[in-house]
Order: sequence, then structure tokens, then C-alpha cells
Amino acid sequence: MLAEYQITLPAQTIETAEPKGKTLLETAQANLGFIPNMYSNMVNSPGLLETYLTGYAAFRTDSGFSAPEQEVVFLTISRENGCEYCVSAHSFLADMKSKLAPEVTDAIRNGTAITDTRLAALSEFTRVVANKRGLPSKADTEAFLAAGYSERQILEIVLALAVKTLSNYANHLFHTPLDPVFEERRWSDPS
Repeated sequence: MLAEYQITLPAQTIETAEPKGKTLLETAQANLGFIPNMYSNMVNSPGLLETYLTGYAAFRTDSGFSAPEQEVVFLTISRENGCEYCVSAHSFLADMKSKLAPEVTDAIRNGTAITDTRLAALSEFTRVVANKRGLPSKADTEAFLAAGYSERQILEIVLALAVKTLSNYANHLFHTPLDPVFEERRWSDPS
């Protein structure tokens, strides 16, 4: 089996990034207090990082999902894509910021059942949309809607899929090292 390819472009800093990238990294530093390794890599293509950040912000502010529900969506997608960096980071965010119950976060991480039926329906529908490439069955969609979600939120899941595909795939290509702040929630893909 061939080894996975790894992009060898260097991680960028505020000092080394091109002007557009420098602005993106300065904003991240101001908002987060640090520059995640993922951003330092993605900024090698400023359009990639800018598109990610714009879509991420739109999902966070306009999706109609609560903060815990947003983490369910992001965690589910990242797990389906096998992104160890993003599952780890979103597990940390779920614990620290969104107040998602740890048993829900752990169920997604471990691929086990979520006991909260509404969050289980959200995770399952997100998984289905990801794995069926945007072609959920009528029954899949009816189960999602019956859990109290809306058709618009189907489109918001598509937005989250686009955002996480950008970050998950970039992390795969760079083999992005996990930031120390996320270390306590490190996750390894069992597959």
C-alpha cells in the first residue's frame, strides 16, 4: 500500500504569511488567543482559509442549530471523514464552549448510540447526508424532520459538510499536528 501523501508547504505565521493570509491569522490570534495549527497550514492558500472561516462563521451564526447541535454536526462529519484533528478540536469545544453533554460527544467519537433522541436524529441524518453524498432517502429526511428540524436546516448541514470537508481534507493532506490545547480530547480514527 502506498503511503498517504503529505503536503510539505511550511506552516505560516503572521510574519511569514502573504498579506491576505497575514490578516486572516491576525484575526484568528485576536479572536482565539492563538493560531491553530490547522489555520497555519490552510493559510498557504488564503482563499481556502478565508472560505473556511466565512462558512464556519455563517454556520455558527445563521444555521438555526443550538451550540450543542452545531458540535453534533461538526463532530459527526469529522468522524465520518476520519479527521483526527477536527474530532479532537470539536470534542474540546463541545466540552468547553457549547456544553454538549460529554456522553453525546463520546458516543459520536466512539460510534455508539446517542441516548438523546433529538441529537441522535441530527447526528444520524448528518451521517446519512455525508455518506450518501447529499442524497438522503425520503425516510431519512422524514425522520430528521419528525425530530423537530426544518428543511432549511438540511441546507445548513450541507454548509457544515462543505466547511468540514475543507478543514478535514486539508488536515489529512498536511497531517496537521494537534494543538496542545486540544490534547486532552485527542481522538484516533479506529478505522
